[in-house]
Amino acid sequence: MGATIPRHRLFSMRNTLVRALILAIAMFTIGGIFLPPDVDVRAAILKTAASAREAMTLQTPISRPESAGWGPGGEPVEQDADGEGAEPTISNSSHVMTCGYDMERLRRWQELYGLEETFEYTKRYVQSSRQDIPRKSVTHLDQDFLADAVKVVDVNRQYQAETCPEPLVAPVTMSPFPATANASDFMFGVSTTYKRFVDIRTSPINEWTYWLTDGKGNSNGGKLVLLLLDATDDELEDAYSKLAKVGIDVDVYRSDPNLIMAVRYLALAPRLYNHPERVNKKWLVVCDDDTFFPSFNALADRFAQYNHEMPMYIGTFSEDVNNIQRHGSQAFGGAGVFLSVPMAAIIAERFESCSSDNKIRESDTGWGPQGDIMLRMCIYDNSEVRLTLLNELWQLDLFGDPSGFYESGIRPLSLHHYRGGIWHIAHPWHYTKVAHACGEDCSLQRFQTADDFIISNGYSIAYYPRGIDFDLDQFEATFRPAPDDKGYNLDFMMGPQRPPLRKSGRKIAWELLEANVNEDGSVSQVYVSKRNDGRWTNGDGSPMNNRDGIIELVWLPAE
Repeated sequence: MGATIPRHRLFSMRNTLVRALILAIAMFTIGGIFLPPDVDVRAAILKTAASAREAMTLQTPISRPESAGWGPGGEPVEQDADGEGAEPTISNSSHVMTCGYDMERLRRWQELYGLEETFEYTKRYVQSSRQDIPRKSVTHLDQDFLADAVKVVDVNRQYQAETCPEPLVAPVTMSPFPATANASDFMFGVSTTYKRFVDIRTSPINEWTYWLTDGKGNSNGGKLVLLLLDATDDELEDAYSKLAKVGIDVDVYRSDPNLIMAVRYLALAPRLYNHPERVNKKWLVVCDDDTFFPSFNALADRFAQYNHEMPMYIGTFSEDVNNIQRHGSQAFGGAGVFLSVPMAAIIAERFESCSSDNKIRESDTGWGPQGDIMLRMCIYDNSEVRLTLLNELWQLDLFGDPSGFYESGIRPLSLHHYRGGIWHIAHPWHYTKVAHACGEDCSLQRFQTADDFIISNGYSIAYYPRGIDFDLDQFEATFRPAPDDKGYNLDFMMGPQRPPLRKSGRKIAWELLEANVNEDGSVSQVYVSKRNDGRWTNGDGSPMNNRDGIIELVWLPAE
């Protein structure tokens, strides 16, 4: 919204409406003199006036972005003659909102995300409203997402600031913040390689910092035991330094290179049990270097309901029934395998027999020896304990586009397989930063606006131009199981999935690629859409949008 035009300028020749009116009167006079008698003069005048008005509104002031045109309509607002930008506005939470055009940031995003030099840019503030309410799968807002026409910016130009619209108000639960998590009941064991640990594409440091610290450089009480294969002394020291520097309480060891991967995995249980700090822990957790816990307060609350003084083996299945048929009924380790201390004691005592050559052969189902199978056999052969299912943990054995999962509105207790390769690509460390502003429950929470946008908070912003006439409680089948898709592989964990909306003209989405916690406690999120994304096309194959786009959401902290 631009600056208000003073009353004494309403009839100035600078005013678009006045210029159009004068032109129409002139054409009326000329038409009466020169047009043939069989021409509808009134219709010609109206058409001419409309054309004149259209031409004038398309003449964008040099300091103002133009309208992109795909979203709700709106004419560019003419700037004041003095050329001064809009003043920052104050939201209801007393936080300053600034809707300027930081061209340095826009140019960085344009280069980083491979956008064209001219692209759409929308900035919107969201005020979280913490209330004593349950977390809903989708929360309906009575506000429009787009408060104005979509703007187009050119990174080679400069633009003036504009007045921010009132923020969206998003009701959220009174859930705790990540900084308050207490993980002191847990010790985690991970076996990986130094190469994976330091590679920017696979390093888990950022993710571990989220769920093993308070976000301010201090441990949240959780203990990490890291085993690195064939690491040198210098590499062990480097890994320790990197993790300790961000506040993670960690011990780093060299794993035995003489053991095969499946046995190294099983060996994590006795390693954790024999750790001197085990006496202060209730749960010993075996997981992968790409296991992520997005809501540790919720995870700790859930495990407080179990009896840690009994032998317990807690985890979840693969979502793909093929994998259960192939490997058996067991906890799949990427989602996290939780062992009570008495359970780990049994495994530690029987480790030699559980890792014999015969057990290694039994654990090979055609895909090589499996550590998850060896762990299950060790427990089942030596106790009456059977797996306790916790389906809020997610293995995520999924191929392809994962948006149907992350846009489902669920609150997962763990995530896995998000680093690509044969699996999907996701960025949970960025997704969950918004929890610092509005609490853990609002990560991946959905908000549906009055103009048919859905914010899947931290993952995407999707627009449904033909409305939302499908069941939002069903997963959208954007992904597929691996390797054999029978059409029902995922139904027992996810329920039947609704058909995907890609290439239908019914959905276009901007996906989060970056998020930052700001000094004032707000959280900025950067959502990106590419015009050549093959998912966002009409039925005839034409793109739904002819420009790349960025939507920046700024979540104001609750007060």
